Amino acid sequence: MADLRDQPAYPLAEAARYLKVPIATLRTWVLGRPYRSPEGTGRAESLISPASEHPPLLSFSNLIEAHVLQSLRTDHDVSLKSVRSALTHAESTLGIQRLLLSKQLLTDAGRVFLDCYSKLIELSASRQLAMRQLFEDRLRRVEWDESLFPVRLYPALPIEPASGAKPIAIDPRIAFGRPVMVRAGISTAAIAARIDAGESPGELAADYGLTEAEVRQAVVFERAA
Repeated sequence: MADLRDQPAYPLAEAARYLKVPIATLRTWVLGRPYRSPEGTGRAESLISPASEHPPLLSFSNLIEAHVLQSLRTDHDVSLKSVRSALTHAESTLGIQRLLLSKQLLTDAGRVFLDCYSKLIELSASRQLAMRQLFEDRLRRVEWDESLFPVRLYPALPIEPASGAKPIAIDPRIAFGRPVMVRAGISTAAIAARIDAGESPGELAADYGLTEAEVRQAVVFERAA
């Protein structure tokens, strides 16, 4: 049986909205981008191999890859060529395939990858520190199974709960991989639709056993561009 995590499920616009990344940026990571040089025109290689190319559709695994790539941005754009080189180096050195999906990024694999990338783009010490912190924060939003492969993503929220809780998750086994409220299993889209239909946060909180704050988190996540 095919692994749900690798099935095409998310159009680029939808994936970009969940990840809160510009769609043009995500398209570049997935499809590459053209460039000009003194030798002529060419195309920069993509960083993510989509589950479907025609039309481009991402899988849950692709979402995780894009989520990790976001951590490489401090005050600069991700360098396609440099990331590809750093990935190739780290995967070859460590014998790991699809490194961006590996829990080993939390250990030496992440260090080897980031060290190589930082040298290639000549980051200052302060920018390296900022990128490493963001990298670790992103990885803490991923849940892995016993095989060390991702099974759940807790996407970054426009307004993070002061408690540090992660109320929203994307899990390919629940709601066809659409974002849901962790405590209720109801999709954030369904909550936003009921609010648009005129129901109050209090009514929805009572229906789903959530707090009103969680209901508002769902709406903000769905509607924040």
